[in-house]
Amino acid sequence: MQKKAPQNLVFFDGVCNLCNGFVDFVIQNDTHHRFGFSPLQGELAKSKLSNEDRMSLETVVVVTPTETFRKSDAVLFVLKNLPGIFRGLGAIGAIFPRGFRDYVYDFVAKNRLGWFGEKPSCRLPTPEEREVLFP
Repeated sequence: MQKKAPQNLVFFDGVCNLCNGFVDFVIQNDTHHRFGFSPLQGELAKSKLSNEDRMSLETVVVVTPTETFRKSDAVLFVLKNLPGIFRGLGAIGAIFPRGFRDYVYDFVAKNRLGWFGEKPSCRLPTPEEREVLFP
């Protein structure tokens, strides 16, 4: 049986440990396989995103069939589409104004490499992940 392709693509900084941790978290909790993943540094990002989005490695970008989300909106969109408590956390986070959420997001993004480190190269998916999650 062939698995269906994910509807939503999450573009992330492929060398950032925090970003890779977020990807691992989503993969573990996305029981319906709603999300696929690609590094901002990859070829798919070149075909799907603007130069500005690709060059802003501090921004997670989620592309759906109808919308594009950035920064805190992207994180909340992902959380709201995960099961259980994560959906609730996404709804609670959405209560805060975008300006405040993005201020916190930008602060963490600016310091993420110093706090969490980075990999020498982009995250490589396992063969199982590559089959369904990394287009």
